[in-house]
Amino acid sequence: MRPVPPLLLLALLAVDGNILPGAAGVENRGQKVWAREGSSTLLPCYLSPRKRGKSRKQLSDRTSVLWKRHGASAPQELHVVLEVEYTGLRKTALPMRPRVSVLDSALRNGNFSLRINPVRSDDAGLYEAQVTYNTEVRSCQVELGVVTVTLNPPRPVVENEPLLLSCNSSHRASLVETCWFHNGRPVLNSGTFCSLHGALYILRPTMSDSGSWHCQLRYADNEIVSATHSLQILGFDGPTNPVVYAAAGSAVDLPCTLNYLPSAFGIHVVKAHWSHFAGGHLQNWSILQNQSNRSFPLHLPMVGPVDAGRYCCAVAVGNKMLSRDVTLAVITVTPGIQGPVSEGSHLLLTCSLTHPQGHEHFQWKHLSSASAGKKLTVATSHNLKDSRVQTGPTLEIPQVSQKDVGIWECSVYGPEGRLGSVEYGLQITGAQVSSPPTIFSGQVTFGLMLTLFFLLMVCVLALGLQKRVRLPASFPALERIDAVTVPKEVEENQKQTIQQTEC
Repeated sequence: MRPVPPLLLLALLAVDGNILPGAAGVENRGQKVWAREGSSTLLPCYLSPRKRGKSRKQLSDRTSVLWKRHGASAPQELHVVLEVEYTGLRKTALPMRPRVSVLDSALRNGNFSLRINPVRSDDAGLYEAQVTYNTEVRSCQVELGVVTVTLNPPRPVVENEPLLLSCNSSHRASLVETCWFHNGRPVLNSGTFCSLHGALYILRPTMSDSGSWHCQLRYADNEIVSATHSLQILGFDGPTNPVVYAAAGSAVDLPCTLNYLPSAFGIHVVKAHWSHFAGGHLQNWSILQNQSNRSFPLHLPMVGPVDAGRYCCAVAVGNKMLSRDVTLAVITVTPGIQGPVSEGSHLLLTCSLTHPQGHEHFQWKHLSSASAGKKLTVATSHNLKDSRVQTGPTLEIPQVSQKDVGIWECSVYGPEGRLGSVEYGLQITGAQVSSPPTIFSGQVTFGLMLTLFFLLMVCVLALGLQKRVRLPASFPALERIDAVTVPKEVEENQKQTIQQTEC
């Protein structure tokens, strides 16, 4: 490596874009900086603090800087990149305008570093700076190496679309080995990843493949070049195959949300399309959104068992198409008694679920009709069949009573918690509303009974009087029977005589 000029000090700075600096330069061309294509980099060039002296004003009088680039095919040819005259006039080569710059404030402090943003692959080469201040001319050289990480197909990268990652550099030596790392861990060949000739194939990218991808290139001259690329995979938020649980008769929104705003990929208009096949017919819904939104839900105002099933959401982002299936599971309650429920009946309430996933379980709760607090009563051994806690989707009430009237809630639970619920209102037909007895109602009942007894006595007396009027004149002594005690046998003979006379 060529020694640093006496009046200029070169310093290798950390380069933007997560690019690691390479080893020492070759062919005594000075220090070398590696940069990733598309990132920003700095070619360092500083005046030695010892030569600047105590006063910084000695650089502000007549100081200028000229950056040139050696030709790729003919190194002896120099091409102007950027010139800053002492008057402040700037001249920039057309191919690199406006990607190159130096800071005016830094020039007064002896910092003549060249900023390139963004870096292109054809920017690689040897750069030289000539600094003139007062009557002295000094120079420094920096070699720029460019690492290129390419994606095929280009952005946006979408879920489940095969992806090829390639890593190359401008280094001229023979490439010996390429290693890939994902979030700091080495990537090995598997059913998901395949490395071949320095390129990495991701067969079915998923959201878990997002993050930092680091490639490391090792060359025959032991030069090691590396670069880091932040991979963004456009997909959907939430689980891969979401299931939405909804009560029959309720409204529901089926989710379809992208994990990034389309505007992050330069997409301004996005179209979403929903479809559902039910009853031999295909239903379609179209949704159009602008770049400020990434959510495309499908609103269903009222769902029933016939609406349950699989819905497909397809989103067009540029020339890419993303799709996701959403399953709607409807929760219903079926009573064992069709029609009115009478008090004392044996009632079964069955909570059913369309399209179960196999991990759901059910729990019944009685929502008390009391106005204060509306406390929840879990349907367990105290108000159900026996002393065991009832499990499963069926609620059994052996004898329906007034305490069972109200709202019963059936909740569906899964490993992640409560998934949904449905309510059933239980009413008893012909139930009497009891009230405490009053003094007035007791008096009415007693008076009615006394009246009936009085009428009965009147009828008996009237019947007796009628019989006495019909007696013949030959029995005048019978009129005095009530005043004389008649023997039992005489009384029976008189009754028989009276009956014969009436006949």
